[in-house]
Amino acid sequence: MSRIRIKNFGPIKEGLLDNDGWIEVKKATVFIGNQGSGKSAVAKLISTFTWIEKALVRGDYDKKWFERKNKLQNQYLRYHRLENYLLDNKTEIEYRGDAYSIRYADGSLNIEEISGSSYSLPQIMYVPAERNFIAYVKTARELKLSSDSLKEFLTEFENAKDAMKGHVKLPINNSDIEYDKLNDTLNLRGDGYKTKLTDASSGFQSLVPLFLVSDYLAVSVKKQSDDNKEPMSSDELQRFKKGIVDIWANASLTDEQRRIALSALSSKFNKTAFVNIVEEPEQNLFPSSQWQTLQCLLEFNNMSDGNKLIMTTHSPYIINFLSIAIQADYLKDKIIEAGKQSELLPQLEKVISGKSLISSASVIVYQLNELDGTIKKLSAAEGIPTDKNYLNDMLREGNNLFDTLLEIEEEI
Repeated sequence: MSRIRIKNFGPIKEGLLDNDGWIEVKKATVFIGNQGSGKSAVAKLISTFTWIEKALVRGDYDKKWFERKNKLQNQYLRYHRLENYLLDNKTEIEYRGDAYSIRYADGSLNIEEISGSSYSLPQIMYVPAERNFIAYVKTARELKLSSDSLKEFLTEFENAKDAMKGHVKLPINNSDIEYDKLNDTLNLRGDGYKTKLTDASSGFQSLVPLFLVSDYLAVSVKKQSDDNKEPMSSDELQRFKKGIVDIWANASLTDEQRRIALSALSSKFNKTAFVNIVEEPEQNLFPSSQWQTLQCLLEFNNMSDGNKLIMTTHSPYIINFLSIAIQADYLKDKIIEAGKQSELLPQLEKVISGKSLISSASVIVYQLNELDGTIKKLSAAEGIPTDKNYLNDMLREGNNLFDTLLEIEEEI
């Protein structure tokens, strides 16, 4: 299990107040908080340092490459547009993965290898909140996008479309999606209607890219893992690393050609985990659609043991629905223990798909405070995230305000 510690980075000041500041990244990790509290900043740092660890394991670059002065700031933080979040020499970031420990302090990066550990090579995908922008532009391929992470998401979106065969069932509104390769259009089909995705509601424009990319990558990683159950042998790994050295030694290659060559070579390295980092999965979705979407994301997360789902959210429904998935997993074990599978498991399946269950030990929720830049772990009674959080507090505040209005009305 990886973890990260952050201090004085953008809106984050003291960081996590307990656990010696360490934010644990479990199979399902959720960040909640107001705008500007740093939810996305934490998720993007996890994405960045997870990728650096992967590149080190594969041998894409060596330690000294990453440790070069300002390399983190000018290249890797810029990928997520975080380069201006560093606060002079006050910023401290420490990441501990399964293969490497990486620490940034006093303006420099230090990397240490962790010996004797096992490592699942991940496919890392950052799903940005701007994803609905991709769906309705007419010439998405030719669009000049300012965010490198959005460009990568668009690339995987194109790959997911190309891999589609026939109609793909969507989790909401009894609808499906089909790809017209000739005209390069996605068509949405429902009860009695068919429309281009570009003409559909904002909810579909947000959901379809998220769903297609997550499905495509989760299935791809599972297939790679199933087809290549054994990791690379030491001889294969040495040949792979020699290929990396040869690419870097070829002075005739441009940076873009070198990137393509590295990507092609790296594709031969078997990925066994999918790290899906999703900003606002609830974006533009009705509560029931949020529930169906979350079930799909949890199902994709359950496809491989090493998979991780990391989410930022403003929706109280996402937290409450996650609690349902945890409680259902607990009930499933109790049903099996009582020997009542044939009687009760079908009833449980009507509430939530059995493929979407998750144990309480695999879930953690963090709440960020924009006022003082702190982070705290949400308490979880019997493994269920408490309803005493910022999101539910606002629901209660709305009820209190309405009660106040009723009291005023009574005095008229």
